[in-house]
Amino acid sequence: MDVIVLNGGSSSGKSSIARRLQELLPEPWLHLGADTMVEALPPWLLGGEEGIGGLTDGDGTVEVGPAFARLDAAWTLGVAATARAGAPVLVDEVFLGGAASQQRWRAALDGLEVLWVGVRCDPAVAAAREAARGDRVAGMAAAQASAVHEGVTYDLVVDSSRASVEDCAGLIVERVLAGG
Repeated sequence: MDVIVLNGGSSSGKSSIARRLQELLPEPWLHLGADTMVEALPPWLLGGEEGIGGLTDGDGTVEVGPAFARLDAAWTLGVAATARAGAPVLVDEVFLGGAASQQRWRAALDGLEVLWVGVRCDPAVAAAREAARGDRVAGMAAAQASAVHEGVTYDLVVDSSRASVEDCAGLIVERVLAGG
C-alpha cells in the first residue's frame, strides 16, 4: 500500500485516526493533508477571493479561490510524488468538491496502490467536537459532514461517531494488512 486517503469533514476525526495509524502500521507513514497545506500558505491567502475563505470567519462555508486552487493542485501532485519516491503517505483530506475532488486525487495517484477511506461522523457529534476545539468556525463541521462524501467512492468507510479512534484505525490496518 502506497497511500491511504482519509476523507471526511472538519472535526470528523481524520487527524486522530491518522496519528493512531502511524502508531499501528508496521512501517513509518507520513501524515499530510488539508491542514498541512493550509498551514504552508502565505497569510494573505487565508481569506479573500484569491485564497481560501471561511476558515476564520463566516457561517462555516469554505470558499476556494483561483490562487488556492492552483497551489492545492500542485500540493496534490507533490504528495503523490512523495509516495512515488517511496514514502507511504496518509492523506488527511476534506473533499470540498466531493466527487470532483476525488477525481483530482485519483489522477494524481494513478499507478499507486491507494486505500480510499471515508471518515463519517454524525453532524451533531462533529459540531460538538468543533466547539470543543475552539480553532474552527462554528458551522464548518456540520456543513461538511455529508457534503464531502457526495459522489465519492470508498474501499472502506468508518464512522468516528459510532466507533473509537482505536477501532476506526484498527479496521483500516486490517484492510492494509490484507492487501487493500
